[in-house]
This record gives sequence, structure tokens and C-alpha cells, in this order.
Amino acid sequence: MAPQATPSDIQAEVILVGCGCPLRGMGWYHAVQMLNDEVPHAKLCHVVEPWFLGAGAKGPGGPEFGEFAKKAEADNGVAFHKSLADLPPVADSVKRLALISGRTGDNPRLMSEAIDAGCTTIYLEKPGAPTVAELEAMKSEAASKNVTVLMGYNKNVCKYVSKTRDFAASIEGGHVTFVSNNTYEPTAESLGECFERNAEGMLKNMAIHELALLVSFYDVTVENIDSVTVDKEFSSMQTLKGPSGKEWTDFDKVKFTIKTKTGNCVSVQADRCGGDVSYATVTQKDEEIFKYTMPDDEDKANVEKLEAKYPGAMPYFFSQDPDYTTVKDRVAAFCATGKVAEGIATIEIACDTLRVAEYLVPVIQEQLK
Repeated sequence: MAPQATPSDIQAEVILVGCGCPLRGMGWYHAVQMLNDEVPHAKLCHVVEPWFLGAGAKGPGGPEFGEFAKKAEADNGVAFHKSLADLPPVADSVKRLALISGRTGDNPRLMSEAIDAGCTTIYLEKPGAPTVAELEAMKSEAASKNVTVLMGYNKNVCKYVSKTRDFAASIEGGHVTFVSNNTYEPTAESLGECFERNAEGMLKNMAIHELALLVSFYDVTVENIDSVTVDKEFSSMQTLKGPSGKEWTDFDKVKFTIKTKTGNCVSVQADRCGGDVSYATVTQKDEEIFKYTMPDDEDKANVEKLEAKYPGAMPYFFSQDPDYTTVKDRVAAFCATGKVAEGIATIEIACDTLRVAEYLVPVIQEQLK
């Protein structure tokens, strides 16, 4: 049995909140990357998993989680807890980081509990909270306790984003479009299940990463939007029944261009049934002159290795694997050493992103009538 995991002088003591089921949960993949020493400034020391250590222990995924926990405890000295209140006090000189990877609706409570448990930095998965009001309240609470909240908007550090932005900046009149695709079947059953499971809607879920890019790099805020132009030929909104029998209205695909009052112009395209490749393009006078995809050839080789190592895991873990590592390491380095987390979205950016999402939904709906 390994001794209790402890961080080095340059590492944050990481508390993973919400591991989820092995091969399925994003929290599990975060854990795997840290346990494999792929995140130099992060030491996974504790996992808080209320469901699988409680009511879900014997249900679907429970036994698999139990096996994972047993191995991580024996081999890596990771301690497992049902709640944040069960954590031991923070040791002297240790910097504690909470990586919260549960359900969005639980985030406000979990963040408060993490702060009470001595965490000085919080890593929140997108979009942070279900509504702008809740996220604004979380921002205020964190600021009042001198706690920094950073976001898991991994596309902010993606290679395809930086390469496209660099190319566009090198030419006159280059127009950038960020394209996000997913692999749902174009059927009422498949999309209805998708709409119900992602009830916050496409713009607060699938396309929220692209909106975060617009806020981070193109000065897009609700106050700075001059116009929104929807591509009506491409875009589609449907009302479909989910597995529960309840009806949900959402976009299955959407494309729009935002112009800002400060002179920026940028487009976003998202398609639930568009495939497994996301990309960005630069056009000049309506002609495409640059395109960069995720994954690229280098990434594809890594994806094949990971597919062999973790058969049956969610495909998007692998295509975004290097970006998850980068975001975690920059957040952990900030927590442990104070080094600026370059390119990482703050909770302020997350608030502006969620406000833009809430603003856009009725605007786009109106243009699609």
C-alpha cells in the first residue's frame, strides 16, 4: 500500500471533486492524466465522489469505480471521500487546488465547500454554473475569500485556435470562423436524447467553448455586440421529445457572425451531427485561404495510442488530451507557485461568456422564425 500522496514544493495538492465512472466521466480522465504524472505541477491527493461512494456504489458504473479507487489508493496513495467536509486540514505550506468536475448545477455548492476545505484555487469545468446570476454570485464569493477561480475552457489553449489566430493576424482582411462538430445521429431519437441530457441548450453547452474564444480574444461582450447575423440556410432549430417524453427546443446546428462596436468580426458554426473533427478557417473576400483541424496528424497518432490504452473511453478525451494536460498544469502551477496561468479563462471571462450565450439564444431564434 502506497503512503498518502503528498505534493512536492512545486506542486499543488489536488482535490478532484466528481470523478464519475471510469471510461465515461471527465473527472476520471483528469485523474488518469495526473496519476500518470502527465501534469508536472499537479499531485492528485484526494478524490471526493459522493455518488459512487454512496447511493450509486452498486448501480451502473459503481463496481468499476470501486476497482479504480482501490488501485489508485494502493498504487498512488490517493484518499477517497464522500464529501469535501471529510478532507483533512491543509498541511503547512501546502497549496490546495479543487478540480470540480461534477454536474453544473452542483457547482455553486461545491465551490463553497471547497473554499471551506482550504482550497485557494478552484478549477471549474464549463460553463461554471447554470445561470449568469449564479456564476456572478460565485465570482463575488471567491473574491471575498481571496480565492482564484479558473475555467476548464481548453479550446483557449488549443493548437488549431492559436495557429488560426496567428495566420489571420498576418494578413489584411482575414475573417475567422470557429467550427465545432459532434457525432450525434441526425434522427429525432438521437437528437431528442441529446437535447434532454444537455437541457441548458447548445449555446451554453456544445458551443460555449467557441463563445469563450470570442470573449477571450475578440472583445465580444453583450455590451460590445453591434450585430448578429444568422446563416439561415445552415441553421436549424427543432422541438423534439427526449427519453422522458418531455419536449425540448434547441438548435441542432447553427452558424452566425458577430460584429463588435470596436471593429471585430468573427463567426461560429456548430453542428450536433457534423462529425468528430472541429476546425477553424480564415477567409479573405469570401475565399477560404487557411484551415486547421483538431485533431491534426500529430494528434491522431496520440489518439491511436490512447484508444489502445483505454478501449471504450469517450472519444473526445483523446482528441483533446494534450489540451486538458496544458490547462490543468497551468492552473496547478498558478496555485503552487503563483505563476500567471497564461491563456486560461478566468471566472470573469466565464461570466461574460454565459451572458453572451443567454443574449444570443432569443436573437438567433428570432432570425430563424
